[in-house]
Amino acid sequence: MTVALMWEARAVPGRGGDLLTWTRTQNLPGTPLRRETFRAPGDRVLIITWWDAPYDAELPELPEPPGELLTRPVHRWRFESVASG
Repeated sequence: MTVALMWEARAVPGRGGDLLTWTRTQNLPGTPLRRETFRAPGDRVLIITWWDAPYDAELPELPEPPGELLTRPVHRWRFESVASG
């Protein structure tokens, strides 16, 4: 099964670049199948990692960034892949 972990944070206005840089320096203990980084208006950053694991597996996630970068706590979601059809 493939599990996708989504991590989304909103930076203090004007600090989106700093948040993006911070996320890129964060290494996970373990190697996901894939890791992608996205940004959006409003100084938001989204990281999605894909893992070959059961839905309820203990998986490494990015930590909370330094508080001075954030306007709110990080949002986290977990999804499992489903067969096409």
